[in-house]
Amino acid sequence: MGAIDGDKLRGHLETMILSNLEQGEAHGLEILRRLEEAGCGLLRLKEGSLYPALYRLEADGEVEAVWEVESHGRRGARRRIYRLTAKGRGKLADGRAEWGQFVRILGGILGAPA
Repeated sequence: MGAIDGDKLRGHLETMILSNLEQGEAHGLEILRRLEEAGCGLLRLKEGSLYPALYRLEADGEVEAVWEVESHGRRGARRRIYRLTAKGRGKLADGRAEWGQFVRILGGILGAPA
């Protein structure tokens, strides 16, 4: 199987981010690392896709973000730490239901085993 990127992810990235944050709060690059790790090396995300999705989720109240108090012994700027909100949990539940329906419909069309 080839890399999973771009068009294949469109429409599902926000749900994947919410699911990722269900595991615990994280900064953007940690979210990216977790998603790529969960994708077994086939999932290829770009920061240029991740951060706009995080900003949309934050604007919609589905995640909240706070700045790190300090950089925890590492060099560089403080990071924004994202966490899932109650509204985000609701959107995640809806996204999972939508994904399940999508998989069932396409599986039926393609003749995939149930």
